[in-house]
Amino acid sequence: MAVISLRKSTCQLFQQGGARFDPLRVLSSRFESTEPNFGIMFDIDGVIVRGRTVLPFAPEAFSKLFDQKTQQFKIPSVFVTNAGNSIRQEKADKLSEWLNIPITEDQVVMAHSPLRMFNEFHNKHVLVTGQGPVEFIARNLGFKKVTTMDQLRHAFPALDAVDHKRRRAAACAFEKYFPRIEAVVLFGEPVRWETSLQLLIDVLLSDGQPSAAPEKIVYPHLPILACNMDLQWMAEAVMPRFGHGAFLLCLENLYKKVTGHELVYTALVGKPSEITYRHSEHVLQEQALKIGLKKPVRHIYCIGDNICTDIFGANLYNKYLQRARDTEIISQNIGHNSRSIDNLLGTEGELKGATSCYSILVETGVFSRTGGSNVSLDHSPRDFLPVENSYQEPTFSTENVLGAVDLIFEMENYKKNDQ
Repeated sequence: MAVISLRKSTCQLFQQGGARFDPLRVLSSRFESTEPNFGIMFDIDGVIVRGRTVLPFAPEAFSKLFDQKTQQFKIPSVFVTNAGNSIRQEKADKLSEWLNIPITEDQVVMAHSPLRMFNEFHNKHVLVTGQGPVEFIARNLGFKKVTTMDQLRHAFPALDAVDHKRRRAAACAFEKYFPRIEAVVLFGEPVRWETSLQLLIDVLLSDGQPSAAPEKIVYPHLPILACNMDLQWMAEAVMPRFGHGAFLLCLENLYKKVTGHELVYTALVGKPSEITYRHSEHVLQEQALKIGLKKPVRHIYCIGDNICTDIFGANLYNKYLQRARDTEIISQNIGHNSRSIDNLLGTEGELKGATSCYSILVETGVFSRTGGSNVSLDHSPRDFLPVENSYQEPTFSTENVLGAVDLIFEMENYKKNDQ
């Protein structure tokens, strides 16, 4: 098992997917205009808060980005989270409360946000899993025919048999009339893993009709759209907690054990997927226009605490931007698979703004130099393996989000032009 050891100073340069970070190129571009040509993407858990506790220095960091006189951001800023248990407005309201500045829903990218672009599934009957108002979230994204896991277990009571207290012996008389499930949408880790794992396998094995045992295993199985691949995340506990990536790992292995086939995702969204970073850049460029910038954002800085999602994802997107810049083809095809950025092409228009995406690792969340937890390449999502070591190395590392913002200002020479 390969283990990453991070012992690099803040300003040490790293190799990113074969291209070395060039501070002179960043600084020289800053003198072309007095307005910023960079933007920032912030992770939330482990960067701004841990659980419900606002981390020290977070409000101060954002006070440097927000103009109290004009009541708008001076730097294009968006929040990219792998959380999927709420809608964007709810997350924006919480951020406004935590940071003491107004945050709008247009600045928030949830793990499930890119699913709004997957129009081909919006009229299909989908089974959704996760926590919170998952049916409302699904309908808000455009899905019109939605069944939740609770609704499914009530329709097929004999399928949920682990918890004896919740068993219902009598089968529903209308089971055979239940409309066939046509796709599965996984928003996040459920509360009762045993129920969701069992019923998801049942739906996949029966090709969406769990009212009767299948005569044969249909493969390929139903389309699966999965959000949030975090194996672990950081809350108030002293150690990281299991995330949706751990649930997906269980589902993948159970399906393969039962069927002998690999579980295949139609799409994987949320960090580290390039799809999510593509969508997030679209949101960031829109924010640049809203605050009055005349030119698009050229340099993106992504601040996060998780090497296997935040850092890995930013580095992957940086590689995509390099390919696009080198070939002058922004619609560079990286493969038609669960990670394919082509799933968004044509839905958001061409992006001709950013040329670089830099990753900044903070030490207030999943990653900690003193926490005793090794960061393993195996922690990355299955469909992203194997991982080159270079993709796991941050461009910069700082202690906290305030240090990250100060570093960005220094690299962009923003303080001199802002005074």
